Amino acid sequence: MSIDPRPLAERMRPAQLAEVAGQPQLLGAEGPLRLALVAGRPHSLIFWGPPGTGKTTLARLLAAEWALAFVSLSAVLDGVREVRAAVAQAEAARASTGQGTLLFVDEVHRFNKAQQDAFLPHVERGAIVLVGATTENPAFELNGALLSRLRVYRLQRLDREALQALLRRAWGADEGLGRPAAELTAGALDLLADLADGDARRALNLLEQAALEQPGALDREGVARAIEAQPLLFDKGGEQFYDQISALHKAVRGSAPDAALYWLARMLGGGCDPQYVARRLVRMASEDIGNADPRALQVALDAWEAQERLGQPEGELALAQAVAYLASVPKSNAVYRAWQAAQDEVRRSGSLPVPLHLRNAPTALARAEGAGRHYRYAHDEPEGYAAGEDYFPAGVRARRYYAPVDRGLEQRIAERLARLAAADRAWHARADDGSSER
Repeated sequence: MSIDPRPLAERMRPAQLAEVAGQPQLLGAEGPLRLALVAGRPHSLIFWGPPGTGKTTLARLLAAEWALAFVSLSAVLDGVREVRAAVAQAEAARASTGQGTLLFVDEVHRFNKAQQDAFLPHVERGAIVLVGATTENPAFELNGALLSRLRVYRLQRLDREALQALLRRAWGADEGLGRPAAELTAGALDLLADLADGDARRALNLLEQAALEQPGALDREGVARAIEAQPLLFDKGGEQFYDQISALHKAVRGSAPDAALYWLARMLGGGCDPQYVARRLVRMASEDIGNADPRALQVALDAWEAQERLGQPEGELALAQAVAYLASVPKSNAVYRAWQAAQDEVRRSGSLPVPLHLRNAPTALARAEGAGRHYRYAHDEPEGYAAGEDYFPAGVRARRYYAPVDRGLEQRIAERLARLAAADRAWHARADDGSSER
């Protein structure tokens, strides 16, 4: 008997929709994809989801359900020439047999704008049914003209129950491993599902690897012996990347050190560059903590330096220390908001001249023009503060950008600024009475 050389994941590719693992939000009784299939009207679409969630499989099944020829391209390997050839093939097939064509484009987000535009006329006139697959958010990666002609179906990572059902089916199926007489234990299923991390293809590949190394029954210990440590999913530069750094940042901002440490472990365990994490921690220290605890910035910088000096894995502990500290201390985004407000003001008001009394006066001409005249040296004033002085240019109303919060050190900063504001009011009141001079 000949041995099928295809990988287990390919041998177990579903032949009908009922065999698809997971995706109840699309394929359930009221799922939009199920309803579209019931309606029987082919349409162009995008499957958006992580690897191993069934994008290619669903495209093949759609072609079968809609009685369309299936033609596949890869945006990694193919270009506009191959797109035109596929369209010509589709038009020839329609002319000769009346059958339409589903053109499947894997990694469609890798096509540039010009390549994506090549699909527009063919989708518009119905020469092809375009089905794209992407792991990236199509709203960011596809141009608007093409996206407006496609429906987007989002696929989710497979949960443990769906993965285990798939693994059990592969274990006993003739086209799979064909070992129903041997036991696949619950412990083995749990470990395989954990290692697969939501990816059906990965789950089947791991099962095949473990089965080859462990004849007969397969238990948790057998899986562990057969399979080396597998890195967690971490798509450098992709959507998974931004989702996980977002989760880390939000956990720090939300004063949740345990959750922040979890996301740090996920990122570093998945292969994220620790230098990138260190840079983001410095940003968090200024954006979300600021002057509520100015030490946070130094802690983040020290952790960055320690990581650079020690490397991995020794330097990871310094990053963990910084994450725990940043997540635990009082928070303030007052500096962040103040900086945004100041930038907005500059954009609105443009390049206004510096007031004469604030200008430098290094030359006789500058002094003759009044540069520096009437400037009040703050150190010579009571409490080192020139009450009532205006440091804004003409045309910009004096306003408050920086509003410290009542947490951490900023509570004391707020108290001092309040005293200075009261001194300003008192000075202006005397100026209105004619008892103060500029």
